[in-house]
Amino acid sequence: MKKLFALSLSVLTLWAVSLFFVAPDDAQADEIKIGAIIAETGGAAFLGIPEARTLRMLTDEVNARGGVAGNTIKLIIKDSGGDPAKAVSFAKQLIEEEKVFAIIGPSTSGETMAIKDICDKNKTLLVSCASTKAIVDPVAKHVFKTPQNDSLAVEMIYLEMQKKGISKIAVAVGGTGFGKMGGKFLNEMAPQFGITVLENEVYDPKSTDLSSLVTKFMANKEVEAVVNWSIVPAQAILAKNMRQAGWDVPLFLSHGFGNIKYVELGGAALEGVFFPAGRLLVADSLPESHPQKAVLVKYTTDYQAMFNNEPVSTFGGHAYDAFKILCKGIETVGKADTAMVIDAIENMTFVGTGGIFTLTPTDHSGLKLEAFEMLTVKDGKFALAN
Repeated sequence: MKKLFALSLSVLTLWAVSLFFVAPDDAQADEIKIGAIIAETGGAAFLGIPEARTLRMLTDEVNARGGVAGNTIKLIIKDSGGDPAKAVSFAKQLIEEEKVFAIIGPSTSGETMAIKDICDKNKTLLVSCASTKAIVDPVAKHVFKTPQNDSLAVEMIYLEMQKKGISKIAVAVGGTGFGKMGGKFLNEMAPQFGITVLENEVYDPKSTDLSSLVTKFMANKEVEAVVNWSIVPAQAILAKNMRQAGWDVPLFLSHGFGNIKYVELGGAALEGVFFPAGRLLVADSLPESHPQKAVLVKYTTDYQAMFNNEPVSTFGGHAYDAFKILCKGIETVGKADTAMVIDAIENMTFVGTGGIFTLTPTDHSGLKLEAFEMLTVKDGKFALAN
């Protein structure tokens, strides 16, 4: 009897020990951690706020349906304020301490370039919400992005200028990673389209008045149009200063203008500006047969219902695409295996808000010029320009 009792006690002890050591692993197997480095505050908050809201919304939706491949998504958002140094710190924290499977973001190009190598060296998937081509060129195995390349946006602008007979321009760029890369492509690509850049200026992204820059541009009587390449509120400020000076040459903005809050900030001064963007902002104008229509309308409807009818932005769309691409990759292989998910993404066609993505081992952006429409501002709203 004593031997039987001792044997039973030993079995119970082993069972308890096995629970202690095995249960946490089993629990972790049902959870996939996804980090996000987003500028919810600071000068890039017009980008980061809709991105963060979109990610929280999608996480709740997917978890309510049972997760991804049977796994609950745990979303960990870090507010970088658009600061590359903070982005680096958060990337290390998410990788080393939180041990996330992937990181979405950052919101800006400068931040993304600061953490690109960190993620790649640590074999952590990064799906950026920033646009500069340098993020994916050259290709880093673990790094992808969802916005259209800035070089494609420049091409779209220059094609529109050709249609309008514009050949001599002034270029103003915000002093950020996004602005500087945009300026690089604007100058390098101009000769291909028969365009001459007569004036180049870089301004402080925190500027609240750019009238001196406008005066300098106006002094050059040959300038036929202005390009302002930025992701900060100074997009609206330059437009206001131009109109206040009575200068009504065409103003072109980058695809970093895709949030109606910029229009609200600039008011009437932004009427008639031109900028390339994905079709999310004009989803209602698309025919029912368009392959993106259903995706764009559903995202718009869901987002506005969740956030008190707040209009969608291209930036929230970038986060939508990043989250969905990651989830599709995990679903395809049935688990959060980094190498297998990368292989799935590199062979993926995905209909998103930014366009129809065709991702390959040599193209970690997946979007071409066809992802863009040329838009304008009409009566305080976004509209197709042509």
